[in-house]
Amino acid sequence: MPQQATPTRTARLGRSAGSPPSTVGGVVLLLPPGAEVSARRPAPVTSTAVRALARALSQAGRAEGLVAHPVHYRVRGWNGAQAQLAQDAAWATDEVVRRYGDVPVCLAGVGMGGRAALRAGGHPAVASVLALAPWLPEDDMAAPPEPVKQLTGRQVLIVHGTNDERSDPELSFRLAARAKKANHTVCRFEVHSDRHGLRQYRSEVVALSVDFTLGSLFDHDFSRPVQDALAAPPPLGLRMPLASGFTGAGRR
Repeated sequence: MPQQATPTRTARLGRSAGSPPSTVGGVVLLLPPGAEVSARRPAPVTSTAVRALARALSQAGRAEGLVAHPVHYRVRGWNGAQAQLAQDAAWATDEVVRRYGDVPVCLAGVGMGGRAALRAGGHPAVASVLALAPWLPEDDMAAPPEPVKQLTGRQVLIVHGTNDERSDPELSFRLAARAKKANHTVCRFEVHSDRHGLRQYRSEVVALSVDFTLGSLFDHDFSRPVQDALAAPPPLGLRMPLASGFTGAGRR
């Protein structure tokens, strides 16, 4: 009996959050957490941070024609030099261009998805990158550092809890510092005492993410804290504290 070939898994875009607009003006691709090494099929997109952010972005950006799609990876793992999650993020951006044409894209990732967003940020359609508690590799003298040149010309926001037990916040600070040397539109906020899931200040993190995304995709004014973080030289603009009660720029 002939042996059947194992079906090849493919990445795909999940259903957009909320009702799709009649005219699409911009797209956010939501990249969920993953694993450092794994060939297993990804779990359903159940990350609370991804769900909350998708709903908030869809509602806040409705008038601008914003669409928010979760990305379903082929496999769960980054898997070393294969960088499979970043490959899937790049594929998803190509798919956005195929579906919607020349619209600005924000890559928004959580955990390992944050690393994928940063790595795939050089795609020509990407206008901005949002990385929440990004997982980044430890510094290794024998390996090249995590690249940052692809972020030139993009607006970049990194958000990290100071008590993150899974993704070292100091590593995201170092990456932001290297990226800032080549690209002045990089900022980073620290969420005091929060951990990897950014649950303690969930509403503030979502408000900051919405403020940044709408500002970067649709050329709105950022809230004053984001403006200050982008304008401040390192390390001030890369260790900006996220204030309790932050609600963004007050857009409707």
